Amino acid sequence: MNYKEALNYIEGIGKFGMNLGLDRIKRICSLMDNPEDKLKVIHIAGTNGKGSTTTFISSILKEQGYRVGIYTSPYIERFTERIKINDEEIKEEEVAEYLDYLIPLIERVEKEGFGKPTEFEIITAMAFKYFYDKNVDYVVLEVGLGGRFDATNVVNPILTVITTISYDHMNVLGNTLSQIAYEKAGIIKEGVPLVLYPQEKEAYEVIKKVAKEKDAKIYHVEELKYNLKKIL
Repeated sequence: MNYKEALNYIEGIGKFGMNLGLDRIKRICSLMDNPEDKLKVIHIAGTNGKGSTTTFISSILKEQGYRVGIYTSPYIERFTERIKINDEEIKEEEVAEYLDYLIPLIERVEKEGFGKPTEFEIITAMAFKYFYDKNVDYVVLEVGLGGRFDATNVVNPILTVITTISYDHMNVLGNTLSQIAYEKAGIIKEGVPLVLYPQEKEAYEVIKKVAKEKDAKIYHVEELKYNLKKIL
């Protein structure tokens, strides 16, 4: 398979639409021996500022001399923008190589009754395997949609970040700010610190409740002044 064929395959999967849930991506990851569990992940959700926050955090880590895997969506000009290590995008031939590796796993997951993996799940699995193989120090991982049932939410992060939440994807995430906040707060993990951007009161109360249930300490971004050393 070459790069063009790989993109055609991925875009073809995309025609089947969106199907939120974690069972398919969990099964794919298990067939890869769970590379996501071996990565130091900073997981970022929110409505506004996810992309810039991903850039800020990865830049801070790069300046400290770390090899940083960066996963974002969607891309602007090239598919390869979605998966990077520091400033270097995944190579086109590597996209084809990793998809060749993944296709038998995708077919097995479907045959086992989990359903057809989505385009985003396949790209996410590719990123996990790629970052593990390249032995990165950290991964800065941007949520695709929502948080709770997003394919990226199979990770066990060392830090979560929720940027400002507003009304988005209401057909999927809910009609109220509290419902949307609950979906975004789904990335909060037991005992894992959370960096939180300023929020509307309705959203903040939901996030605070989830963080308390998960014993996740909240660090307000205005107090941190972007000093990650206070947390990491």
